[in-house]
Amino acid sequence: MLDILANKKIGVIMGGLSAEKEVSMTSGGGVENALRDAGYNAFPIYFNGPGVVDEIKRLSPDVVFLALHGRWGEDGTIQGLLEVMGVPYTGTGVTGSAIAMDKSVTKEILKYRGIPTADFATLRKGASNPGKDVSRRIGYPMVVKPSTLGSTIGMSFVHEAKDLPQAVELAFSHDNCVLLEKFIEGREVTAGILDGISLPLVEIVTPMGVYDYEAKYESHETKYVCPAELDKGAADEIMGLAKEVFEALHGYGVGRVDFRLDGAGRPYVLEMNTLPGMTGTSLLPKAALAAGIDFTSLIETILVGALKRHAV
Repeated sequence: MLDILANKKIGVIMGGLSAEKEVSMTSGGGVENALRDAGYNAFPIYFNGPGVVDEIKRLSPDVVFLALHGRWGEDGTIQGLLEVMGVPYTGTGVTGSAIAMDKSVTKEILKYRGIPTADFATLRKGASNPGKDVSRRIGYPMVVKPSTLGSTIGMSFVHEAKDLPQAVELAFSHDNCVLLEKFIEGREVTAGILDGISLPLVEIVTPMGVYDYEAKYESHETKYVCPAELDKGAADEIMGLAKEVFEALHGYGVGRVDFRLDGAGRPYVLEMNTLPGMTGTSLLPKAALAAGIDFTSLIETILVGALKRHAV
């Protein structure tokens, strides 16, 4: 047990109002159990709507671990609430959370900074006949997904123009803004960052070659290779890009940057996750463990960072 946390009341905020509530509950439950097993005064705070304000007041945590995913959890809204309430919280602040949650805005910033990312286009509700325009600008195959949703919910892989309208409709059923992105054939690698230090890279190997919801949370065939089998030069390049993305998007403390590597091994940034999952299949804990940091120590490090930021 760390002295700085020993006498703290630690709230673990989980649940939320997004389509990722179930994943959040799994993450939050794992974090709470690990803290309690280590002897800390940890307790759940369930986010089911405006009532969370009264819950925070009633439980009066000294610091909260954010185990939320999706809208109202990763997009800066709960972060803003906690700022107003004066409660230290884990992860990136309001600005960085809002930027990173919006994949379209993220990619605009990456493009501006000269950071490699796949070709893309953004559609907003009301756009008509996107197929021809997108085909010309991006080409197939492409990935169609809601701009502000995670866990690959509402995402489709489109190989022909005739399938694009249905994919766009599905994505619009989850969001008012849709990202259309050139699919990079190749490998998928993720880079975790903890207190400014790059963790060992994780490669995700899936049966179908795509890391969708089923591959993330349901498949027993998805494999994780950590450290990823890359030569030192390639690994260093990816880790350097991850830090550059983290800085560009105002990340703080902990985060995860996802990449696709094309056939020549060139990395392309997909997105940054400011509240990485903490479930049994989550990538950040795997990377931390490969660096010699167990699950409880990872949580402790993240919490200490939250207290340090609030003290500034």
